[in-house]
Amino acid sequence: MRRQSRLPYPKFQFSYINGRYSGQAGLSKPASPKTGAWMHETRGRYFAVSPSRRIIMDLMHEARQVPSIPVQRRIDVREIEEIRRRTDPKISWFVIFMKAFAIVAEKNPQLRRSLIKYPWYRFYDHPFSICSLAVERDLEGEPSLFFAHFRAPEEQSLTELQDALGVYKKAPIQEVGLYRRALKIGRMPTLVRRLLWWMTLNFSGEKRAKRLGTFGITSYGALGAESLHPISPLTCTFNFGPISSDGKVLIKIIYDHRTLDGSEVARRLRDIEDALHTTIRQELVALTDPADGQAVRPGAEQRAIILRQDSPHPHRGPSVEDTVAKQARTTLDR
Repeated sequence: MRRQSRLPYPKFQFSYINGRYSGQAGLSKPASPKTGAWMHETRGRYFAVSPSRRIIMDLMHEARQVPSIPVQRRIDVREIEEIRRRTDPKISWFVIFMKAFAIVAEKNPQLRRSLIKYPWYRFYDHPFSICSLAVERDLEGEPSLFFAHFRAPEEQSLTELQDALGVYKKAPIQEVGLYRRALKIGRMPTLVRRLLWWMTLNFSGEKRAKRLGTFGITSYGALGAESLHPISPLTCTFNFGPISSDGKVLIKIIYDHRTLDGSEVARRLRDIEDALHTTIRQELVALTDPADGQAVRPGAEQRAIILRQDSPHPHRGPSVEDTVAKQARTTLDR
């Protein structure tokens, strides 16, 4: 009687004959990969990091060095939401909170302040607000984040801001100057990118505000989720959660404690609530009834500014406006 026993991947073949074991060098046929403990494992795949994802990596690298603290306040926006539903065009909550924050920052330069480290520690107050808003776009089949800039939102109408947001969301990526610049930087080597970030954040307050903004705004409220403590290299980041059925929403400011104190931020949250129920409410009411006055929608010149670099603001000189108008006539009206 002869019996044979094989291991899944043996180096020797063993035989048992007449009470004795005998072995012979050689490899036996491996066990089936679909059965047994030695089941075949499917290998994963490696793929390159996209330029837009590299920008997010750099952003997080700089943001983790900021000692940020969140301050939050629960407010009632039920009346604002009821009016917003009747507006034409419909105004995004991002635009509403963006302008409310900028209105408060106009009277409180602390919200436009940044800490500059080199060549010595000092503060810089930008003359107007620049909002940096993360926009998700599809880049070659991959969801990618880009940052849209809105200059001086306090001096623009809600419809102008909403239309600018629509351009940032729908215009071809290669036609938006901010997006092209982000992709160009994202393709650079890591050391070069980190050096650019470090110089932007620590040397010139004016260039820092122009390239990164004076405050950021982010939210997952439309997805029914809330971010507890988003981090950013900016002094202030505004965040709001989902709006509950009773019209309550949690708003918060994540601030750099080296630049601001919590009591100051708490007072500014109260001011933002007041701005929502006064200035913002009045403008929304005007959008529900054309007879009360409707904000002028931006034309080709404003769209050209967005596609070239950023959204418009009243602090640009006439020479820039003439250049933009000329470009609008030759490109967007074709």
